[in-house]
Amino acid sequence: MKKTILFSLMLTAVVFAAQAKKEKNPKIAATPVVETFVLANTVDSMSYAFGVSQATQLKNSLPQIPGGKFTVDAFIEAFSAALRGDSTLLDVDAANQYAQNYFATEQQRDADVKKADGEKFLAQNAKRPGVITTASGLQYEILVPADGAKPTAESTVKVHYHGTLLDGTVFDSSVQRGEPIEFPLNRVIPGWTEGVQLMSPGAKYRFYIPYYLAYGERGAGEQIPPYAALIFEVELLEIK
Repeated sequence: MKKTILFSLMLTAVVFAAQAKKEKNPKIAATPVVETFVLANTVDSMSYAFGVSQATQLKNSLPQIPGGKFTVDAFIEAFSAALRGDSTLLDVDAANQYAQNYFATEQQRDADVKKADGEKFLAQNAKRPGVITTASGLQYEILVPADGAKPTAESTVKVHYHGTLLDGTVFDSSVQRGEPIEFPLNRVIPGWTEGVQLMSPGAKYRFYIPYYLAYGERGAGEQIPPYAALIFEVELLEIK
């Protein structure tokens, strides 16, 4: 993720620099003049199009920056100077090192917050009627009960599921795709391996999975952050 953001920062549109250099004089009460950037040739048009594309990618990536903060004016100032070859407050090596250190610090801060949020949520959730907590810390509630055979850790099962973060963000859902999935229970996260063994075909449970029974300290991809507690609604369709 850091490489994607740094790459976008290096390629963001030059047009922003021109806009940032316009001076405003609050003492002059005159009708503002709207300046239109003229695309004089195909190279100008390509450059402008490239700028729009890269700026849009950067804008869309900003919410992923650790810490969630970004100063546009400071970026434009540095980008404009570096692109033109002017002197900058930081050389490129110092800038890269500073960015890496900042990202590492803020990522750890974000992770600490996620971990604390998950622990607080699970502590409160455990007090709700109908929620059962196992010895491992896995929590579940029975939405649709069923009797019958139960899978083992070596079983292959067919299920429908819907997975969300604590804030309700959906990160994966066979229900939304309209297609159930089959997998061996010993090839999934520990919370699933333990939880699905409690079920019989036809049952539907909601699992509240602490981070250490889910994707741990690293998370998974861009959708599941480090230390994230997860919520799954799981319907066991079949033991294969």
